[in-house]
Amino acid sequence: MLVLNGLPNVGPVLLRRLLDVFHDEPLAILSSSFEQLRRVRGVGSKTANTLMHWEKYFNLEQEKERIAQHGVEFVDRAHKSYPGLLQAMYDPPIGLYWRGNYIIDRPCVAIVGTRQPSMYGLRVARQFGAELARLGFCIVSGMARGIDSAAHEGALAGGGPTVAVLGCGLDIIYPPENKELYDRISGQGAVVSEFPFGRRADRQTFPMRNRVVVGMCEGVIVVETAAAGGSMITARFAGEQGRLLMVLPGRIDQARALGCLQLIRDGATLVRSVDDVLEELRYERREQMKEGSGDTLKEPVIELSKEEQTVMRYLSGGELGTPDSLAADMQCPVHSVSAILTALELKRCVVKRLDGRYESRLL
Repeated sequence: MLVLNGLPNVGPVLLRRLLDVFHDEPLAILSSSFEQLRRVRGVGSKTANTLMHWEKYFNLEQEKERIAQHGVEFVDRAHKSYPGLLQAMYDPPIGLYWRGNYIIDRPCVAIVGTRQPSMYGLRVARQFGAELARLGFCIVSGMARGIDSAAHEGALAGGGPTVAVLGCGLDIIYPPENKELYDRISGQGAVVSEFPFGRRADRQTFPMRNRVVVGMCEGVIVVETAAAGGSMITARFAGEQGRLLMVLPGRIDQARALGCLQLIRDGATLVRSVDDVLEELRYERREQMKEGSGDTLKEPVIELSKEEQTVMRYLSGGELGTPDSLAADMQCPVHSVSAILTALELKRCVVKRLDGRYESRLL
């Protein structure tokens, strides 16, 4: 299985077809003749030659050494750690590289979204991840920048397990700034991938990663996504695999919410709270969060001047503003607004985006 999983130009659908034809016997596939392989639908001359001469394309002993070196296990479909729901997919991975001692022992929910979220989106992703983890769910996502990372962070803060599905080999941490998060997930949950060591993320691997995220879960929650965002692919997989698709609504004038609005219009379930998620998944809330129970996501009380409160009101509800636009709305000098924004930035009430506009960090 390890060899078949690591061969180039042999995708999951074709692998599943080969295993069906050769009665789930990997050795039979690798020892077959050129003519036998060519009889399988979808196997061309190039693929047949790759399978026949697999030693040229995959160093089995080196891969075993890397697995041991990185503390990783290769989990095939017969292994106890292989997620049960993945078996129901039409193109399940024949195996997963698995780092972490966690074996999925509870229902999984995916939380996904844009890599360029609003502060509101980050807060919601963390809160949903934390509360669902405390209520007994495993949070699954892709460890990408933005919403994915926030969902994992929320689950870790909630004391529950979380699984990160990567679109690259487990020896490559992408994005690189998530090294600490990668280690924390490995310790409290698991980091998994169907790709061999050394495989870098590209436009092909991300959709493959997304289908695994969906396949492991009972439902998928989309927090923020543009109309052409990668989460729209994840949403499509949810529909194809019969998983419940839940979407948080967003503002009609923000590009990062347009995908969510489109999904809702197309029939996805609108959710406003974790209780909505529980209702859709038909789970009962068995425990209530106690006040002061370690919720690290609450913001401290911050004292603001009258002028700072005025600016925060203008930035409420996800509004974005520049010093010039805020000065025009407030009818006061630009330099005064700039000073207020600087003070609010120091108090961690607002954040300056790359495009120069300011956004509230508070809900």
